[in-house]
Parts: sequence; C-alpha cells; structure tokens
Amino acid sequence: MAERRFSEDELIAEIFAPLAAEGGFGLRDDAALLPLRGAQEIVVTTDALVSGVHFLPDDAPGLVARKALRVNLSDLAAKAAEPIGFLLTLALPPDWTNDWARGFAAGLAEDARAFACPLYGGDTTATPGPLTISITAFGRATRFVSRSGARPGDRIFVSGTIGDAALGLGVARGEAFAERLGEAARAQLLDRYLLPRPRLPLIAALRGHASAAMDISDGLGGDLAKLLRASGVSARVELARVPLSDATRAAVAVEPALFERAITGGDDYEILCCAAPAACAAITQAAREAGVALTEIGAATAGAEPPQFFGSTGNIINFSRLSFSHF
Repeated sequence: MAERRFSEDELIAEIFAPLAAEGGFGLRDDAALLPLRGAQEIVVTTDALVSGVHFLPDDAPGLVARKALRVNLSDLAAKAAEPIGFLLTLALPPDWTNDWARGFAAGLAEDARAFACPLYGGDTTATPGPLTISITAFGRATRFVSRSGARPGDRIFVSGTIGDAALGLGVARGEAFAERLGEAARAQLLDRYLLPRPRLPLIAALRGHASAAMDISDGLGGDLAKLLRASGVSARVELARVPLSDATRAAVAVEPALFERAITGGDDYEILCCAAPAACAAITQAAREAGVALTEIGAATAGAEPPQFFGSTGNIINFSRLSFSHF
C-alpha cells in the first residue's frame, strides 16, 4: 500500500517548521519578521501562483500579474505592514510569447505604481509547465499583528464581502449557476476572482486595535480555524452575520449549495481579524474612516475545538470541508 502523503498543514508543521528561524513563528503565520534593530520591523511574505490552480490558462496576463502582486500585498496588509517592494520569480513554459510577457509586465507596472511597491529583482527560468509565478514582498511595520494574539472574548471581524471570488471562478469556468444570474452579478463575481482588493487602507486600524489578523486566501472557515489554532482558542460564528454581496446572494438564491462554497472556497483576500471588546468601537470606526467595511461575525471562546458555525435559528452548521487545500 502506498504511503499516505502529508496534508499541506502536515507538510509545513512536520517537515519545514523545524527549520524556521525565530522570526518565522514556526511557519504558523503568513509572513515573517527579519531580525533588524529599530522602531520599525521588516515584514516579508511570499506566495506562488500556478496556472490551472490559482488562475486559468487563458486569463489575461496583465490581470494575472496584478493578482500575483496583490495576494502578497494582502498578506502585508493583514500584518499591518506598509509595502516597500518585491522580488519576482517567473518559471515560463515552452509556449510563452513576447506579447504575453509584455502584457504581464504592463499589469505588474500598473499595480507597482498604484501601491508604491516597486520591483527590486528576481529570477526567470524555464519549466516544462505549467506557468508558475512567485512573488516575495517586503513591508515596514511599527507593530506586527500576528495570528496568535486572539483571546477568549475577542470579537471576530471580516472586511468586505465573503465568497465572491470562489463563485467568480465558477463563472469563469462556465458553471450552470452562472447562466441563471444577471449580467451585472456575473461581472461582479468574475471581477473579484480576477482582481483581489488588498485591504491596505486597514493597516492603521489593525495596527492600533487588532489582537490577531490574517488574510482570507483559502476560505473563511479554514482560515479562521488556522487563526484560532495559532491563538489557542475556539470560536462561535453567526453565519447570518457573514457579509455577502448582492451577487453572491443572488447566486445562493438560485443554487443554495453555493453558500458552503462562499464560506469555504477561498480567494477572498479579505482581512480576518480579532479585537478585544473594549477595542471594537475603535477598530470599526477606524475601518469606516478608511473606507473599508468591517463586519463582526462572532467571538473567540475558550477551548481548542474548531470554530462552531451557527445558522439563523441557532442550529449548528457543519461543512464538508472548511477550506481549499492544495493536497
């Protein structure tokens, strides 16, 4: 019988975490701190995008480039770190073209300017496929907001709306539910899949008031479970309070099973954060002033159990899985 391979979490915890430096937090966070002296800290994060996994092969190269940078900026935002710059690694398959490279570079340049996050270097190489893009981004923080600071009683918040990108992937793939949506709803979901919104305007709110934070990349359900494990707490979540866009509500109305995908499907790149009860008014006010909606969805509780999700009638909702997993 073939040996069972590690899950993604096991691969990180059992194989690579023992190699981590002190500033790597046992690889339990989305970013690390470089050991520098002074009032500010240098935060570093990296993410890889693979064709057919994180984007579709026919997605426009400029949008792929912008997504690759933005998912890293999302990690910096969750750590309350202002972007400094980034490194880029491209592994190009045999069928790449000059036009693709020009389009990719144009999209990357647009966002590098918009977010004041310039390119400092990197590497290019060939691969038999598929196309793989890796960006390492650097940020500057006066207070690093980790995953591990939540305490029982802290309130749990999410920014923006949840589930749009996961359903947008379904639109991009031409799933049947998309045909039953209006054109505006399809466009909204597709846009959220193609182009994440890194919540950099929330940096001041998180730095000043959050006890723990991370961005939502693999699904609200699973990423909340990761934050809770890092903090050594559990949680109760009221699903009726999870913010959904009109487009996602329309999709769930035509196919109710899509609600689970919205909660667990990933690619939101919204901020999941916690705040002590005394800080709730301040963090929501700071978010409001920054122009980003921040919605309270539950509370951290004592214990080590996975989060519990409750429906509108107080019933416990169990999902078949909590998040996207690569393995």
